[in-house]
Amino acid sequence: MASGHDSKSGFPGLAPARAARNLSAMSTPLASIFGSGFLVVVPVLASAVGSWAPLAMIAVALVAFGVGAIVRHNIVCAEPVLETGEKRLTVIFERVSDVALVGAYVISICLYVHILSAFVLTGLGLDTEFNKSLMTSAVIGAITVIGLFGGLDPLERLESWALYLTLAILGILLAGFAWFDMDQAFRSGGFATIAWPGRSPWQVATIVAGTLIIVQGFETTRYLGGQFDAQTRIRAARWSQYFSLSVYVVFVTLAMPVVPVLNGEYDDNSLIALAGAVALWLPVPLIAAAALSQFSAAVADTLAAAANLREASSGRIAPRWGYLAVGLAAMALAWTGSTFTIIALASRAFAFYYLMQCVVAWSVCRNNRERMKFVAIGTVLAFVLIFAVPAG
Repeated sequence: MASGHDSKSGFPGLAPARAARNLSAMSTPLASIFGSGFLVVVPVLASAVGSWAPLAMIAVALVAFGVGAIVRHNIVCAEPVLETGEKRLTVIFERVSDVALVGAYVISICLYVHILSAFVLTGLGLDTEFNKSLMTSAVIGAITVIGLFGGLDPLERLESWALYLTLAILGILLAGFAWFDMDQAFRSGGFATIAWPGRSPWQVATIVAGTLIIVQGFETTRYLGGQFDAQTRIRAARWSQYFSLSVYVVFVTLAMPVVPVLNGEYDDNSLIALAGAVALWLPVPLIAAAALSQFSAAVADTLAAAANLREASSGRIAPRWGYLAVGLAAMALAWTGSTFTIIALASRAFAFYYLMQCVVAWSVCRNNRERMKFVAIGTVLAFVLIFAVPAG
């Protein structure tokens, strides 16, 4: 490996060809991390902590990066052990983790399509809880039928286009929020702030804990072993988190001066109102990006859930029946609560999966210092699993 920074590669010390592989490996985790989080992160955190939302976002980012370190550790240390099967307990923990991930994917599929429905129905002036649940069930039903009778592989190609469109809209929103902030500072000599919502420290902690799903997606590198070597996946996971978490912190920070236009009314589609405050034309491409990104993310997680279900059943459950089982479960969830409720539920589900990954890491590690780190991160995840509650 070359030393120093290769300006052509975009990565420190990497040749252009290797950098291209890293960028390719980053597309899946980035698509998942940005899948729905940027659409809901601002209203969720603003409703929880008011103008302190950027600090809350930093806290979530730090936890996510710590969990990402567990995933990267398992790529190096757990995968060889799992391949040989030399440690039975590690294999059992990994299988429990796989089953947990199937459940987490089912909830995230429902969440993605629920957000899609909220944005599309807002554009049509039909945004009600009943209509969102109905449209969510219909879209998931369509994905299930396509998977059952034709397979979802052709739809998987939407992921790259959804990522490009999402990043483009994010860039426009960042620029729009920055312009709005500068104009507000110039006109009034300061920024409008959001009042503290009057929550206790415990309430804040439990609500912020329910936002882990917003930055979920980095774990997908664990399952790209057939396409990329371990070191490529580790670099891709690390740089995906560096990039996405930095963008989230900047995004939330720049959005805060715009949030007062919501007048304290926070909903899953509040980003549309914020975009409209920046530019009257911006809600239209935002809704289009939301629809494509959420549909693509739902398809990707349906594929992943069916694949994990097949693996967990030792090949006894064929993909098409996996699509059916996952789809029916996700459709049932569509009627259980609001988007914010599903966000908290999804966060708890992924917290359990990540907690099991901590156990896997602990079981293959002989370094007591590393084990203490796994215990610390696992404790945080256990808190999310037990105490996370919806915003609102």
